[in-house]
Amino acid sequence: MKIVSLRVSASPDADAAAWILCAIRDFDYTVASIVPPVFDAYARVFHPASRDRGEQRIAVSWAEVARANAREMHPAAEWGSITGCWDYQSQPGLWDGPPLTGRLPGEIAQRLLAVLVEHTDDPGQGFFGVWEGWGTPTGSFALTPGTPELARRRQRDAFDAEVAAWVSLLEAGASFQLPHRGMRLLRGPLVAIEDFYQPYHRESSLCLCDPPSLWWPADASWIVGTDIDLMSTYVAAGSRAMQALLADEHLEALPVPDCQSVTWEADTLNPLPKPP
Repeated sequence: MKIVSLRVSASPDADAAAWILCAIRDFDYTVASIVPPVFDAYARVFHPASRDRGEQRIAVSWAEVARANAREMHPAAEWGSITGCWDYQSQPGLWDGPPLTGRLPGEIAQRLLAVLVEHTDDPGQGFFGVWEGWGTPTGSFALTPGTPELARRRQRDAFDAEVAAWVSLLEAGASFQLPHRGMRLLRGPLVAIEDFYQPYHRESSLCLCDPPSLWWPADASWIVGTDIDLMSTYVAAGSRAMQALLADEHLEALPVPDCQSVTWEADTLNPLPKPP
């Protein structure tokens, strides 16, 4: 079985992740427990909220939400603190969907790729650490009324075959253990990050592949980390790459120290809401 659109393969060993395991802190709830503290600079990239506009969904920055709620946007801002409550599912007229938790949005991944690929000597070789806990992909199908049962069964069988191929690929990838996070290692060109966001090529309404929690080039010139419990992604890189990232107008990113807390109560400038 083969996943036709995927440009990654299983890494037979976890040697490429050894530098991360040697440097990353135990899960002490700081940036350095998400990405290894061996770089010149670090940034927090905020996953946007969304607002419905007809059939479209437009990105809403944390800064816009903070201003509307008379809160202060800053590097340690937390969603519950700038909205006033972790339980809000929307704020009418401001945002209709909260930031994604644990998954780097596809459009942000593409922007990060466009910036960071210019700051590695080997864009053709990258590594992708996928969290083992995502489980088996599922999908739903939009079939026209009256579709014959045989056609329905064939489509379901084709989808199941692709799911089995994806699970087989992950299981073949070498395992490595971050603090409280078991990972499987895949490898391929850095541009393959886009493949994790491609919708299933038939008519499934869900993407087949779960995005990686970590990805980096073979020369370890930078790394992108997204913890499964957070609404933000952290990038560690050299100073030139970081300057380019922070200057990108398509990203909402702020510089942070590697010792900054990543917990829900890290925001000490805005009112602290009840625990999520």
